[in-house]
Amino acid sequence: MAETYQDIIVTSEDGVVTVTINRPKVMNAMRAETVDELIVAIEQAGWDKSVGVIVLAGAGKAFCTGGDQSSHDGQYSGRGTIGLPIETLQSLIRDVPKPVIAKVQGYAIGGGNVLATICDLTIASESAIFGQVGPKVGSVDPGFGTAYLARVVGEKKAREIWYLCRRYSAKEALEMGLINRVVPDDQLDAEVAKWCAEIMERSPSAIAIAKRSFNADTESIRGISWMGMQTLSYYYNTDESREGVKAFLEKRKPEFRKYHR
Repeated sequence: MAETYQDIIVTSEDGVVTVTINRPKVMNAMRAETVDELIVAIEQAGWDKSVGVIVLAGAGKAFCTGGDQSSHDGQYSGRGTIGLPIETLQSLIRDVPKPVIAKVQGYAIGGGNVLATICDLTIASESAIFGQVGPKVGSVDPGFGTAYLARVVGEKKAREIWYLCRRYSAKEALEMGLINRVVPDDQLDAEVAKWCAEIMERSPSAIAIAKRSFNADTESIRGISWMGMQTLSYYYNTDESREGVKAFLEKRKPEFRKYHR
């Protein structure tokens, strides 16, 4: 874990690697560099035989609020289909043979909600808030964020989450099966540590096989995701999508239908 990072913090203790998005001033919204650093850190931890669990967390008052709209003008500024290699990160979380636990406090919105959904397990504090925001800002996650979400919470609920862009409490997220556990805010660290300690006592090979077996059933969504991201790249170049970003930055309601063709 000798890498030097700007946007994340990586710590390791007793076989547990914690990867924390460290952009609290923007509610841990991800720019291209953030995603690249997450990919490096999770890949390193994921194939390190001394590591048994990876915890994905956010610094400050949020888990993650998705892509940083201030670095998005038609396309993001980095690599990947949309200039943000999110499909690579999502696939990596599924591919590493270790459980990845999302530790959620505060907002898990947009791409942050997708990350929490894709992680093997999600533990949240009572103050956590979940939801999608894409159609409000001229975006969407057309793969794991949609198709896999439907596997987790059901088709009707997933469509509600995306079409209405409402926000859901941790209690509501637990009831719909989006997360595994809710605890008081001051008990979140201890609860995550407890789950990690239990996993560390289990057979790593058996868990790796189980994880791959679970993933096999939804592997077709990877293809949907890559195809969807290509479509999203074209969409980001439209006036309709740009109106969402512009309105967000100007703190006003977007006029999408004005640009819809």
